[in-house]
Amino acid sequence: MHGLSRLGTGSNRSGSPPPPSSAMDVTRISLGVAGERSTPGSVYRSPQLFQKLWPHMEAESNATHNALMTAWNLKMHQGWKPCVNSIISKTGFSELPKSNGFLIIEANGGLNQQRLSICDAVAVAWLLNATLVIPIFHLNSVWRDSRAVRIAPFSNRLAYSVPSNVQGVRCLSNFQALRFAEPIRTLADKMVERMVMNSSHSGGKYVSVHLRFETDMVAFSCCEYDGGEEEKREMDIARERSWRGKFRRRGRVIRPGANRMDGKCPLTPLEVGLMLRGMGFNNNTSVFVAAGNIYKAEKYMAPLKQMFPLLETKDTLTTPEELAPFKGHSSRLAALDYTVCLHSEVFVTTQGGNFPHFLMGHRRYLFGGHAKTIKPDKRKLALLFDSPHIRWETFRRQMKDMLRHSDVKGGELKKPSGSVYTFPMPDCLCKQTEAAANESSLSF
Repeated sequence: MHGLSRLGTGSNRSGSPPPPSSAMDVTRISLGVAGERSTPGSVYRSPQLFQKLWPHMEAESNATHNALMTAWNLKMHQGWKPCVNSIISKTGFSELPKSNGFLIIEANGGLNQQRLSICDAVAVAWLLNATLVIPIFHLNSVWRDSRAVRIAPFSNRLAYSVPSNVQGVRCLSNFQALRFAEPIRTLADKMVERMVMNSSHSGGKYVSVHLRFETDMVAFSCCEYDGGEEEKREMDIARERSWRGKFRRRGRVIRPGANRMDGKCPLTPLEVGLMLRGMGFNNNTSVFVAAGNIYKAEKYMAPLKQMFPLLETKDTLTTPEELAPFKGHSSRLAALDYTVCLHSEVFVTTQGGNFPHFLMGHRRYLFGGHAKTIKPDKRKLALLFDSPHIRWETFRRQMKDMLRHSDVKGGELKKPSGSVYTFPMPDCLCKQTEAAANESSLSF
């Protein structure tokens, strides 16, 4: 799967161009008496919190207990196993029926948007009893046949709620049939092996983090951090470059503080580190960061590296020669990140998008129905990060509660409006007692 788009997109669509000075956040206009504490969320206080809590983290450095070994209470989840074969076999086809024609689709978007399109196209072709032409990214003029149906663009064209045998085809396509190209698989497997070797002190287990703190994410969120006027200028330029005029429409007001308290601001590397250390992941934890080009990386990555010295990225985990063929191809780089995250003991998602949604579903498929994913409550985090005087014990208790909540939600079943790619139970997996009677491998 070779594509040329980024690792997903942002989710915050609110906002408009920042007016000059403090008028950017209308809640700041009525602060009242000088010296009074500013409105919650209007100031990025996480660095202050880090300074206060760091001595407590240092005191717990090299602790024998590491949340990495006890993050998931798998006993409370009913074990699930893949059972796609039994679902599809219920169709009753003894042989492949005659094709009704051809289906041609154009898979657009980023890596996982393309993945969604391809898997849905397989299911649609199965429904129509049509021959699916290998998906293309550019119109192929050869297909001028009255029997050929062309759909472009092809994304989210198939409903989430469809018969179980159609869901089974989706499952087969996504979780078993679809593979990255061999050069991607080869390097990705090496990267996983290296992470496991680097994590020998924890039985080969490591944490992966999908970090969305690239310039475009920060700009689109309309959130403010601690870069002052320079940051505001850079974000204005980035917004205008990527979304001409969108943030300068008359009558629209940007409220960075409100965005932060609503959980819409991208978490900084420092905030991810604070959260993980509060959850009990100590400084001996191996961490892999999946990300694009981090905004002011030298500045913002430093505290995360301070909290987790055993930190790796695709750039540090590979040689320049190994990574050279992938440079300039963002979807191929995303595929490397995807694979390393897929096989981690703990996956941390910090923002919405196709990348974490597909990963959570894929991990559920691999790990007996449990996503093994930390999906933080960003509204609660915003409140805690805005409290620089909070006690370490209180902060740690809140973080451990958040980890337990992620554990409980890890085995969530698909709702009618949910995607089978994120919630594969019960369409792609069966309870172990049921799966024992069926073969989960396919023999086509």
